Amino acid sequence: MSEIQEKTTKRLAELKSYLEKKVGDHETEIRSLKAFLETVDSLLAEKSYRKLRLPETTVDASPAPPTNPPQTIRTISGVHLADIFVEGHDMRIIPSREIKFDANAPPLRSFLVGKVLEPLHVRDEEATRKQELTPDEVLAYEIDREGAVLKLIHVKNYGDERRLNELKNAIRWTFRRMYEKTIGTQ
Repeated sequence: MSEIQEKTTKRLAELKSYLEKKVGDHETEIRSLKAFLETVDSLLAEKSYRKLRLPETTVDASPAPPTNPPQTIRTISGVHLADIFVEGHDMRIIPSREIKFDANAPPLRSFLVGKVLEPLHVRDEEATRKQELTPDEVLAYEIDREGAVLKLIHVKNYGDERRLNELKNAIRWTFRRMYEKTIGTQ
């Protein structure tokens, strides 16, 4: 091999290495940007949701119990993952019927239960010992499943508006990660 061919080969190898590094950097940046976009999308969905106030009527009919429309959890591409129903101080999360979410999946068990719901429950229990909360104000949760398939998450006494928003964000993140894992195993 001539000296010119060796230099050309060496330069091509360096160029290839440089391009691979740049592609990797851009892929990392794209993943970060997509994660930021998901967060912004979630926040926009929350901020743009407005409650409609109807004028009070004096019709003598038994009032129907108030039902808030659900907030839908979707992927960035629009796949329906779950609905969040908030009534009073309770929240129900009902997964999409089209997707079989594993109730034992790590994001659900290790993150949502282990790092969000259980610590809030423990914190509320401690607040009852300090008489800052009554026992009926303590956050509690139930996870209903059919076999290994998640059917419902019920959170009772979620607390104030700030905690409600934290829980919704954690739930959104959990369902999106579970969906990614579900799609990856099919």
